[in-house]
Amino acid sequence: MKRYGIEIFNRLDQSFEQNFIKYGKMVSYKKKDTPFLNGELEKFFYIVLKGKIKTFQINLENSKEQTIFIYRAGDMFDTLILLDGKPHDVMYEVLENIELLELPIGKVREWLRTNEQFNRHFFPYIASQMRHTEELATDLSLLPTSERLSKILLRNINPNDKYHQLLQNLSKTEIAKLIGTVRNVVERHLKELEEKDIIKNQRKNIYIKDIKKLLQESNQLLLT
Repeated sequence: MKRYGIEIFNRLDQSFEQNFIKYGKMVSYKKKDTPFLNGELEKFFYIVLKGKIKTFQINLENSKEQTIFIYRAGDMFDTLILLDGKPHDVMYEVLENIELLELPIGKVREWLRTNEQFNRHFFPYIASQMRHTEELATDLSLLPTSERLSKILLRNINPNDKYHQLLQNLSKTEIAKLIGTVRNVVERHLKELEEKDIIKNQRKNIYIKDIKKLLQESNQLLLT
């Protein structure tokens, strides 16, 4: 497991890592798959080894979609079902071919009760997810779309941020779903930033050319 370079595996001693090998099963899904439609999340807990998968909500009346979280290597789900045992009304879609470690959810609950090593990693991870959800709700309520976009661009280049390199190979449509808007709005804001020589916008990659200007742009939007 350590070959994946994932923090939780690097922190476990060899004896506990054997539990992951003993009880875990490797599963994989291809891009655009929509897994977990048959109650799997009530039986299993997953750790992402490789790739990207998103969880989202959709309004069936207008087809508007809001991405809640994009899971990448080292992320775990579904933490809500793990903790309270209740169904979680969200959907999943694979954004990049993905490999997961599938663990019996009952066994993971047992580790939460009995294993300090697992707890030392799990509970800070839960806290980071709660902070993310709080920030998402606040941003959607209080910030204009241009500021939400600038903010996620800045976070994407911060190596200490959860969003670091999240936008690489992500379509403009998926970026729009992350910040609660639509593709043409994102493209318009990116064009404005490109005209100011702040970014270089390519098909599935956005390069920051002037961080200072982007920070200034972000601060100006907050003051207007």
